[in-house]
Amino acid sequence: MTATVIPIGLGTPTGTVTFVVAGGPTLTGTLVGGTATVTTSAPSVGLHNVTATYNGNAFFSPSSGSTVLIVTQAATTTTVTSSPDPSVFGQPVTFTAHVAPVAPGAGTPTGTVTFVIGGGGGGTLTAPLSGGTATVTTSSLTVGTHPVTATYNGNANFSASSGTDTQTVQGSAATTTTVTSSPDPSVFGQPVTFTATVAPVPPASGTPTGTVTFVISGGPTLTAPLVGGTASVTTSALTVGTHTVTATYSGGPGFTSSTGTDTQTVNKASTTTTVTSSPDPSVVGQPVTFTATVAPVPPGAGTPTGTVTFVIGGPGGGTLTGTLSGGTASVTTSSLGAGSHTVTATYNGDANFATSTGTDTQTVNQAATTTTVTSSPDPSVVGQPVTFTATVAPVAPGAGTPTGTVTFVISGGPTLTGTLSGGTASVTTSALGAGSHVVTATYSGDANFAGSVGTDTQTVNQASTTTTVTSSPDPSVVGQPVTFTATVAPVAPGAGTPTGTVTFVISGGPTLTGTLSGGTVSVTTSALTPGTHTVTATYSGDANFTGSSGTDTQTVNQAATTTTVTSSPDPSVFGQPVTFTATVAPVAPGAGTPTGTVTFVISGGPTLTGTLSGGTASVTTSALTPGTHTVTATYSGDANFTGSVGTDTQTVTSASTTTTVTSSPDPSVFGQPVTFTATVAPVAPGAGTPTGTVTFVISGGPTLTGTLSGGTASVTTSALTPGTHTVTATYSGD
Repeated sequence: MTATVIPIGLGTPTGTVTFVVAGGPTLTGTLVGGTATVTTSAPSVGLHNVTATYNGNAFFSPSSGSTVLIVTQAATTTTVTSSPDPSVFGQPVTFTAHVAPVAPGAGTPTGTVTFVIGGGGGGTLTAPLSGGTATVTTSSLTVGTHPVTATYNGNANFSASSGTDTQTVQGSAATTTTVTSSPDPSVFGQPVTFTATVAPVPPASGTPTGTVTFVISGGPTLTAPLVGGTASVTTSALTVGTHTVTATYSGGPGFTSSTGTDTQTVNKASTTTTVTSSPDPSVVGQPVTFTATVAPVPPGAGTPTGTVTFVIGGPGGGTLTGTLSGGTASVTTSSLGAGSHTVTATYNGDANFATSTGTDTQTVNQAATTTTVTSSPDPSVVGQPVTFTATVAPVAPGAGTPTGTVTFVISGGPTLTGTLSGGTASVTTSALGAGSHVVTATYSGDANFAGSVGTDTQTVNQASTTTTVTSSPDPSVVGQPVTFTATVAPVAPGAGTPTGTVTFVISGGPTLTGTLSGGTVSVTTSALTPGTHTVTATYSGDANFTGSSGTDTQTVNQAATTTTVTSSPDPSVFGQPVTFTATVAPVAPGAGTPTGTVTFVISGGPTLTGTLSGGTASVTTSALTPGTHTVTATYSGDANFTGSVGTDTQTVTSASTTTTVTSSPDPSVFGQPVTFTATVAPVAPGAGTPTGTVTFVISGGPTLTGTLSGGTASVTTSALTPGTHTVTATYSGD
């Protein structure tokens, strides 16, 4: 809205203009160049008087002007959307209408929107606008495509408008199937109910119908109809263990099939076991039958199978096992000893039933016995093992196997005790001397059987022997200790340990005697020469064993040796005497002192021979030139020892020298010939005669060279000036 203030006179009015809109706002604008402008959104539909009043200033008086503002309804557009799109059967779908003014209209329309949804399950829904939007929700749409028309009904300020959309509803809704069981765990024979709950997968909704098939691993397959979304089946036919239950919903109108699983634990049913015996009481050896009856404990049901273990206490008892048939198991035994026996029957359970135990008592009385005794072998020889066997048997009507001990009293021999096993007791002895022996076997009885006595006789003869002899080591070497061992053994069937002495006669060697200990005797000697020796060992016998002899041969070889060589002094100097020493020693196990000679071969030197004394030989030489010399010492061996070789090295260095110089005549006169003589000698321990040249340097005179001969060198000169001259003679070495 613009107000123009026109002066009646000259100039341009300034100041403000107030705009009053009937049914609308009051606004103020500032004059610029004589005009003032204000802006507002159009008020409500209708005719509105607008009055603009200039408020004047110091130069211009106020004035007013008016007009009429006509406002009509704004046009609108309506758009409609749906979510989710597409949806599935039973899933709630929300339709949203957005109503907006068409420019230049503005503002937020209010009122209601009517949604007309075509197709099955559709209808007409109305919702109010809020912030320019209206929403409705339905889950009753059938499968297919639905046209949707949203009509805005308009209001005082905005005209009506419509929009359209389509909604696609897809086929059957997905489902989930869950399955539970009760009771869980259960016991064998107990009824178990399995319940499947089928529900649509959100956002789908509704109550599925149809059937559910229950497949039970290790059990039956059962089918039940859905009622209110659940189906249940019951069975008592589950074996012990963990069963997987798969519940499969077959699908129904508007809903797809689905599967759920659960596990059911079936435990063994508890049982009770009762036990009886017949006859009761009985006597030792009389057959007794024990019967166990096994029954399930509710809620368990069925007929237990498997085995029952009967543990019968007391003498002659034991453990027996019977197999259940129709819930009972029986065992029979004749092995019970006298007394009261507790019988415990333990059902060992089976795949479906747990173990249980029952008890009973059985009374058994005693029986009499007879004892017989035999010996084997009979007759025997001294040292031969003889076994005496006593057989103890019950006297009818008694039966069974006596236990306990039997005492065997042997005349001229030991008293022995044997324990009955299977009704017999045996003892063995090798300690019987020659002659006839009476054996009395006395059974001492036990809790079930009375004692009894039996007798027998045993004849014992003498035994012969064999003697064997061995040597170790064989072969041996000179000086090595050799042990000869004789073993004296009885000839079968004789047995025992011979005593006495053994004499060893060694050909070419000593005669030695040893005493048997444990049937063997050993002697040792180191005094055997090289060669083959026959050894005869003669056992002299004793009271129980006859004498015998045995032979062996012993081979004695030369002993090996080692040769080591040393030199002294090392290193040496030219001309110095050097002593080489060879030490010859036997190689273990050889022993003794080698004899003979050792040859010393010195590289670049002489070959020398020394005679062994106490195992060593030495030679001495001064004839070694400077350098390194290999010395090889070769031992030539003797009758008892083999030869051997050793090496060493000897270092010879140049000998030190001293040089002295003399002159003749001294003093001399100018022009007189003067002879200078240098004498070169080795420094001890060096020795010999140096060769080579000597250089004479004469101060204030010539330098001259002379050749050594016999250790001296001379030069002569007449070229010396008057004065004192220093003469230096230098030997250059060789």
